[in-house]
Amino acid sequence: MSAVSFSVIVCSVDPWNFAQVGTHYERLLKDVPHEIIGIHDARSLAEGYNRGLRRAQCDIVVFSHDDVIFLDSQFAQKIATRMDTWDMLGFAGATRLISPVWFAAVDSLRGAVCHCSRRESDTLSLSIYGSPEWPVAGGIKVLDGLCLIARHEAATAVEFDSETFDGWHLYDCDFSFAAHLAEYRIGVCCDIPYIHASTSVQGENSPFKSDAYAKYAERFILKYGQRHKIVPFDMSSAIGTGCLVKDDKSLTELWTEAVFRRATLAIARRYAGETL
Repeated sequence: MSAVSFSVIVCSVDPWNFAQVGTHYERLLKDVPHEIIGIHDARSLAEGYNRGLRRAQCDIVVFSHDDVIFLDSQFAQKIATRMDTWDMLGFAGATRLISPVWFAAVDSLRGAVCHCSRRESDTLSLSIYGSPEWPVAGGIKVLDGLCLIARHEAATAVEFDSETFDGWHLYDCDFSFAAHLAEYRIGVCCDIPYIHASTSVQGENSPFKSDAYAKYAERFILKYGQRHKIVPFDMSSAIGTGCLVKDDKSLTELWTEAVFRRATLAIARRYAGETL
């Protein structure tokens, strides 16, 4: 493994969540130099991440939600090696940005997301977006913010726009899209299974149907829309191809290159209007 170090920045007001995620990253990064930076009074995620970034001392900066679990013991080795090639990495994203949300361009999504299921308790809901490339999808313009990883110099050069996005929405799309516009190399890791322990964003209670989201979506469009033809997001759009998974072991068994490639083909056929 390259001789690199990791700064993990977590904004969390929940002591239990922070203790759990901190212990989790300590275990993932036990063989490399690292630091865990907790921000417990962030005025927004952008403001909190920027404050953590100013404290960060390491080569690679991980901006993580406090409810993410990675199920790959090679996490540190994979990320360290890939940072020789990439400036920024995430775990779900898209090669096109058409609306102020990363999953709007359904035919250009990459990676996968696993949430806790809304429909069945103690069950995981896996949405696979696929990728023609493995293990890292390139050409990414926008990332989901559950965990954003960047070289320190790239993160510092871009920073989060805490003035425009002074709440809890769209800080991630803005940060990753700004990095893309600055010509940083952005990829999506497809081979690292993980669980985002919140429930999925779909349904009547989706944050993307809230007034708060609408406020920041309008700001996003004002910032980028005229130049890049970004329009409001239609929540009725279908995304990915999904299934329910009973436990961590089943998830890791399912999270394979072969499954990703079959999902990629199925999604491509769906949006080409073909019958499977």
